[in-house]
Amino acid sequence: MKVFSSQCSFDYPWNHVSASAWKKYPNEMSTHVIAVDVLRREIDPTTGVLTTERLITCRQNIPSWILALVGGSNISYVREVSEADPRSRSLTLRSVNLTMNHLLSVNETCVYHPDAVDANKTIFRQTARIEAYATFQRLCNKIEDWSVDRFRHNAAIGKVGFESVLRRLAETVPDVSMFKESAVQAA
Repeated sequence: MKVFSSQCSFDYPWNHVSASAWKKYPNEMSTHVIAVDVLRREIDPTTGVLTTERLITCRQNIPSWILALVGGSNISYVREVSEADPRSRSLTLRSVNLTMNHLLSVNETCVYHPDAVDANKTIFRQTARIEAYATFQRLCNKIEDWSVDRFRHNAAIGKVGFESVLRRLAETVPDVSMFKESAVQAA
């Protein structure tokens, strides 16, 4: 098993980032995502937590040696369950691969929360636990190493793509101050 983790900061307040997260796809940097379907969405009446379950369809650049070994297609499906908590001001997304999960299990958790020092910034933490299942440990290691490299590559591209989504939303919303923490607290 291998673990990938990263952390970065976005120069937008949590309200803006959490609103933009629903519009993350499509974007020009994440062309591998070809569809996002909402399967379920509900609000807990006692906590106010919004839970959303989505199916994400991706076209993956899977090495031919992996496809030759296991068969299959370069189209894959990911189940994502998110919880947006307005009280604790956190957005947590948990995803798991549905395709080829008997050969490779990828459990990813992404969390967005306000920066404790600067309310106009949002901290993003991403962790993925990657585990390959094969008879030979050497093959497992190779698949896991490749998967971690893909995560590292996709995380860098994903950040650039999400930044463009954040900018677009800031440009299209007439009163960007609605995303400023000071304006939200004053309301």
